[in-house]
Amino acid sequence: MQEIIQFIVDTASSWGYLGIIILMTLESSFIPFPSEVVMIPAGYLAHKGELNLFLCILSGVFGSVLGALINYYICFFWGKKFVLKFGKYFGINEKKFSKFEEFFLKYGEISTFICRLLPGIRQYISMPAGLSKMKLLNFIFFTALGSAIWVSILAFLGYFIGENEELIKTYLNQILIFIIIFCLIVVFIYVKVKIKKNKF
Repeated sequence: MQEIIQFIVDTASSWGYLGIIILMTLESSFIPFPSEVVMIPAGYLAHKGELNLFLCILSGVFGSVLGALINYYICFFWGKKFVLKFGKYFGINEKKFSKFEEFFLKYGEISTFICRLLPGIRQYISMPAGLSKMKLLNFIFFTALGSAIWVSILAFLGYFIGENEELIKTYLNQILIFIIIFCLIVVFIYVKVKIKKNKF
């Protein structure tokens, strides 16, 4: 893992913001790997003065949206059969796909925002969005909003904690718990408001 992190640091350092965009595009598409290994080193480089923190975050969000659009358009144009045919090589099976699709159909656009905050499923929420032909501007908005929060958290961790891997792990675990609680609260409020609207 240390070698991978060092490679990311070197790539971001050499390619700058373009490197962050490319890596986050890959992270957000069909080739998922932890976004932590991109944005935390980017934040660290900003702390060292080699990059600008705001531009790192902006590049991370832009890359996230680009990667999400790849998955969105794959499903938009080619549908479920295509995803299942080739997605099996990346850990996507029919059961997993159906769960994401069901979740999306139940909770609509809010699921795009919420899932962008949850590691492990953030890449896949773009698929049911594309399959259901969600409005493109809405998809981009909610994807960017969720990505901006997650990317900012990681970049700030790298900026303020730097190379202290153990401390980063500790804070990251605590942040993930907070994010899960936050997501549950948002979903609860959203569902309550939706139910109230349907009554009237």
